Amino acid sequence: MGRPTAQVGRRSRGLSVRLKLTLSYAAAVVVAGALILATVWVFILRYVPDPTLAGRRPRVPGGTILITGPSRRALLDAFVPKIELVVVILLLFGLVGGWLLAGRMLTPLNRITDATRIVADGTYSHRIRLEGRRDELRDLADAFDTMLARLEAHVAEQQRFAANASHELRTPLAITQALLEVARKDPDRDAAELVERLHHVNARAIDLTEALLLLSRAEQRSFTRQHVDLSLVAEEAAETLLPLAEKLGVTIEAAGDVAPTMGSHALLLQLTTNLVHNAIVHNLPAHGAVWVTTSMQPDGVELRVENTGDQLTRSFVATLAEPFLRGTTRVRTDHAGVGLGLAIVERITDAHDGNLTLAPRATGGLSVTVQLPAAPATQRAGPLTGNRP
Repeated sequence: MGRPTAQVGRRSRGLSVRLKLTLSYAAAVVVAGALILATVWVFILRYVPDPTLAGRRPRVPGGTILITGPSRRALLDAFVPKIELVVVILLLFGLVGGWLLAGRMLTPLNRITDATRIVADGTYSHRIRLEGRRDELRDLADAFDTMLARLEAHVAEQQRFAANASHELRTPLAITQALLEVARKDPDRDAAELVERLHHVNARAIDLTEALLLLSRAEQRSFTRQHVDLSLVAEEAAETLLPLAEKLGVTIEAAGDVAPTMGSHALLLQLTTNLVHNAIVHNLPAHGAVWVTTSMQPDGVELRVENTGDQLTRSFVATLAEPFLRGTTRVRTDHAGVGLGLAIVERITDAHDGNLTLAPRATGGLSVTVQLPAAPATQRAGPLTGNRP
């Protein structure tokens, strides 16, 4: 990254854009003036109608008389100095006018350049807000403002995520340190209990680290796209989590149509597993249910995971995909995650150019819908990744 910057810094400075535009404008004015003067020379000076000299002057096509001798020399002597004066005036006019016009036209670009320098210093809240009617430069400034707004939101989100991740990672480390301090000060303490607690804390730290790595992988889109059938992925996730559901008294129903898409089988399986796991642990204390369905839609394929549970408000549901947010309605505290389940789902969905929709069910619980682009029709006959149980 440093080498290209150094090369740009050593690049010799050439003519400014304003000077180039000024010279171009002046050259255009001078050339246009010269063409006009040439036209005057050809059609006015060289061919001048003179009926009184019709018998003595040679005729040319069109009924005009060619002027020769002293008359032509006199016209040239009178006209050439004026031509030179007009050319000089046109050149000065082109330079001055071009300089002023170029400065006016480049003012928005100067504001955009100043904005880039401000942003380079870390001030992402700056906006250009270019006034005036819409044109190419106004569109460029508006696009730059939009990019700055997204960049500011992304940086703020990354800072918040980094702070939350640091806090989450610090918690198991602090617990481990406290347990080790207790063991050091109390050698007679039950070692088996200490080892069990350390194992639990360490497993939680490993889960959090793996979730962070998975989140980073999804955001960077560093995966190979292949054919994936969401119906097979849904069945695989439901089969994997069936023992947990049976332990908690939750029934799982997985059904639906073939739903071919393009993406990473591992990431889409993680997405589905997270949704089904959340649906199980965020459920009724007893006799809960989870429904997993897939379908083909006119604009793509759809995966829907619904579950029973408490009544949820739309404002609360809108925050569930935020990193490290754990719902207060979680009843399975012994299966608490690391707070990244739906955040990972959202990132994986974005990485696959899809849409994630969360909505409360009228009878209680949550409905989560993932819409992804369908695999091209010409390629659906190929092998689809997934294992049907």
